[in-house]
Amino acid sequence: MTPWVTLSRAARLIGVPRGVLQRDVAEGRLATNDGLVSLEGLAQLYPQWQPEDSGAFERTAKLRDEAFGRRVQERVLPPQDVLAQRLFAQSRELADARRHLSRYHELVVSLRERIDALAGATPLAAPAATLAELGAALDTGLAQVLATESVDALTVMDDVLKIVSAQVTVRPSGHVFFVEGRDTLLQAGLKAGLKLAYGCGNGTCGLCKARVISGDVVKMMPYDYPLSEAERLQGHTLLCAHSAGSGEIVIETLEAHGPGEIPEQEVEVRVRSVAPLSPDTLLVHLQTPRGSRLRFLAGQSATLYGGADGVDAQATWPIASCPCDDRNLHFHVARDPGSALASMFFDGAFRPGAALTLWGPSGDFVMADGGRPLAFVACDTGFGPIKSLVEHAIAVDAAPSMSLDWLALRPDGHYLANQCRAWAAAFDGFRYAAHASADAAQGARSLVAAMAAALPLPRHDVYVAGPPAFVDAACAALSLAGAPPAQVRATAV
Repeated sequence: MTPWVTLSRAARLIGVPRGVLQRDVAEGRLATNDGLVSLEGLAQLYPQWQPEDSGAFERTAKLRDEAFGRRVQERVLPPQDVLAQRLFAQSRELADARRHLSRYHELVVSLRERIDALAGATPLAAPAATLAELGAALDTGLAQVLATESVDALTVMDDVLKIVSAQVTVRPSGHVFFVEGRDTLLQAGLKAGLKLAYGCGNGTCGLCKARVISGDVVKMMPYDYPLSEAERLQGHTLLCAHSAGSGEIVIETLEAHGPGEIPEQEVEVRVRSVAPLSPDTLLVHLQTPRGSRLRFLAGQSATLYGGADGVDAQATWPIASCPCDDRNLHFHVARDPGSALASMFFDGAFRPGAALTLWGPSGDFVMADGGRPLAFVACDTGFGPIKSLVEHAIAVDAAPSMSLDWLALRPDGHYLANQCRAWAAAFDGFRYAAHASADAAQGARSLVAAMAAALPLPRHDVYVAGPPAFVDAACAALSLAGAPPAQVRATAV
């Protein structure tokens, strides 16, 4: 019987984006059964795939990390104890399969002997001939089962991946993610773009508690939160302190569905770096303490409080980084004489290590779960929240295609154009177009006209971010171009 795997696992085996396989399923080229695809059907659809020369997934993963602009992190195998636990679980499954196979073989041999005995004891020729025919069919079938078959490369690779990259299925949402390296279940889920509940991230608060339905987990670090005996018996564990102990596990936990389910938090952050992206735009990199991370959704904002030389100031800016790295928060800060806090950053008032207070998250400019192609529209530093949404969409790998149109009102407005070109080069189905104008409203109308000529806007979810005049004009133009208002989300920056 051919093995069946999830669409996410199949994409990793073959080395293609999950969206490509989703398109194969939608167009009838790849059959599914309860959301699973067969390795046999996968091999027939992609006969050119070979495990020894398939580096597509690795290349895509590398490009993804570079396109995100994240900090470079060493990719390592899971710790020895985690590998040992997963190997033990897989060996146990293999031993069970061998034991059952041996019993089936004994049953077939016993049945063959019984048929021979009945055939010899039957006085009538017709029943004896029937039994002989049945015995011959049994011999043929047994020979086919015991015959040496060619190695199924996909099955072998799937078994290997279960050791180095465990698959986790979340109920009741049905979301699937993979645990790699030394990541805990919580870290892996956040990197995959899931909106899991958590608080401290170090085993103190217990907000990341989940129930393990099947599979094994292994403890990665000590924790202080006291699980009751009843919770332990029911299979509850802390996602922040455990990793996958078997190749496949199923957990039960709730996920946030919208910004209203994310509590506001007050966190003391420190300046990690302040770097110019252009003459009038700074990249402010803040870092939270290990035990007090900021839980937020892609596209949301945060309010910063800080002071220098006896002057206190505050400002609310969109978060320009992905929630998958919740300790490292990026903000794109434009030069603004009307913002005292922005002026402090441009004047060098906050050196690395300086402390600020952060309050948030806020805003409802977040990703919808429509499953439609995504179209992003940004103007100047409106690219900040758009960047967060793009990185989240790439991490989730659920959008069949993405489009990004970026309008600049000043010469240095496309301050991360290389980032956008990297996305377009790294991912099939990613379109990027740069626009320039001296007028926000006129530029918005021209941008939307170009979008409408390139995209079927009624089929897209559209996200707009930029100055108020740009946002108003862009939303009006999108409505005239046929974009359904329910599929357009906007925020003024």
